[in-house]
Amino acid sequence: MKIQGQGVLVTGASRGLGRALAERLAGRGARVALVAREVGPLRDVVGQIRARGGTAHAIVGDVADKASTHAIAGQAQGLVGEIAIAIHNASTLGPTPLRLLLDTECEDLQQVLETNLIGPFRLTKVLAGAMAIRGAGAIVHISSDAAVEPYPRWGAYGASKAAQDHLSKILAAELADTGVRVLAVDPGEMDTVMHAEAIPEADRATLQQPDAVAARIVQMIEDEVRAPNGARLVAPRWELVP
Repeated sequence: MKIQGQGVLVTGASRGLGRALAERLAGRGARVALVAREVGPLRDVVGQIRARGGTAHAIVGDVADKASTHAIAGQAQGLVGEIAIAIHNASTLGPTPLRLLLDTECEDLQQVLETNLIGPFRLTKVLAGAMAIRGAGAIVHISSDAAVEPYPRWGAYGASKAAQDHLSKILAAELADTGVRVLAVDPGEMDTVMHAEAIPEADRATLQQPDAVAARIVQMIEDEVRAPNGARLVAPRWELVP
């Protein structure tokens, strides 16, 4: 899929992988709408992208807030045009230190699901129809190995990502003949604030840098052969093509 000139929406774009993806996509000529809850860090990223000649716009919003869904989508389309690529990167672990599932409050599980599963679903409902009508588009869900491995204390997050993976598969099947690809991507362990909150004792030297992961994800979006509709891809296993 061609990235240059495309309208792109990236959630959770003020730091970590979301920031790296926004910077990479803008560097490839995309018009990028960046969504995050905190205005300061978000504007910093936009400023950095623009300083390098890229096209980027900040949208302050919370994907977990149902009332914000149409506002986020509408602002994004008003700023960068029709959205051809939507990357659902915004995510939450729930309370840290991470808790056993039976010690997790119902409200905390609900909040994790709202951010990691239901919010992306709402945005997809708003955006995917236009993609299908145009006959092209890409929807990318940022997954996790916690979606497939039952890690103790990762219950809320893991359950949300497992559900998101299956949501991706169903959307891919339903959109199979429209030209819209739906991908789930496990980025692997990265040196991010979220990882530090979850595993503060981790050796940062062993972790991937978000920009290196973003480079692989951008290639996945571009490569419709190696990353077909419905694929679940693991970024560290993806071989970068020069």
